[in-house]
Amino acid sequence: MRKVDYTLYMVTDRTLMRTKTLEACIEQALCGGVTLVQLREKHLETDAFISLGKRVKSLCDTYNVPLVINDRLDVAIGVNACGVHIGQDDMSASVARAMLGPQRLLGVSVTSVAQAIRAQADGADYLGVGAMFVTQTKQDASYVSLQTLAAIRKAVNLPIVTIGGMNKETIPLCEPYCMQGFAVVSALVNQPDVYRAAKELRQYAAKYSFPSEKRILSWPRAQTPSAVPIQPAGW
Repeated sequence: MRKVDYTLYMVTDRTLMRTKTLEACIEQALCGGVTLVQLREKHLETDAFISLGKRVKSLCDTYNVPLVINDRLDVAIGVNACGVHIGQDDMSASVARAMLGPQRLLGVSVTSVAQAIRAQADGADYLGVGAMFVTQTKQDASYVSLQTLAAIRKAVNLPIVTIGGMNKETIPLCEPYCMQGFAVVSALVNQPDVYRAAKELRQYAAKYSFPSEKRILSWPRAQTPSAVPIQPAGW
């Protein structure tokens, strides 16, 4: 499997976007510097999802950025996407890995150390941890503390991206825990200038992330801190 840059991970949400089309939103973000795109569509029929996915993949290929599909392994295969991202309520990571084969990317959302360890054992390539902070995109999200984030970092040897309320204010709070990237939704798609938002967020994400090529068992800062950063209001 090719090396993946998780630094600025865009997750789409057409209900929040201000552009006329989803493709326009994604292309502006690609121009601004996103390094990975996850296409998330909860309500599209399979054929429409695959058709959209092929158009988005063509855009991503133009910028040499991998595309993963949220939840729908059948769509990921139909689109010939780089991979799929699944949650705890979807199929198990072991089944997804068996169906995907060894070459495609498999991401798994986790909220606990036990889930993280299981995902790694089942063949996940990276973990999405969160929701970390208050988010517009999932009103029923389970929140993960910074202490739990630190414990997950110590427990697994996989790239980790944080998700949930990630923006210029919250990305720096995750820096001590050696994240490989940050998954961003509303701070990209809900902005009047997606290109500018992506460009600014890429700078923050690059500054506060820890490159995945250094993923040895000993991330130097991956330890539970004695003093946890103050959590933003609404945590």
